[in-house]
Amino acid sequence: MFSFRPKQTGVLKGRLAPCPASPNCVSSQAESGRCQVEPLFFSGPPEEAMTRLKAIVERMPRTTLTVEKESYLHFECASKWFGFVDDLEFLCHPDSHRIDVRSASRLGYSDMGMNRKRTEVIRKEFNA
Repeated sequence: MFSFRPKQTGVLKGRLAPCPASPNCVSSQAESGRCQVEPLFFSGPPEEAMTRLKAIVERMPRTTLTVEKESYLHFECASKWFGFVDDLEFLCHPDSHRIDVRSASRLGYSDMGMNRKRTEVIRKEFNA
């Protein structure tokens, strides 16, 4: 995979890192319309929701799980042609039955909508 994991991944004070000013990141914790996406919602035990989510993302091509904690998942997603890596993160909030998502490119300025598309594909399968 291409490039090093940025320092701005992970959870700090119960939140995922904010998106940068460039249009190559989406987050359910973002307040701006340009990079905002909806979180995932679940019913039932949070462990089951995270297990289901992990299975969905692991089936995606060129995707590798790099960090797994009780309420946090971090994946690296490599592009098909050049191997550029995006960071895909999920943070579960058991009390609110909500999973926040952040998908961000490590390099470049524009992602041609790929991070948004990825999160919506995951949402569709998660809600199925």
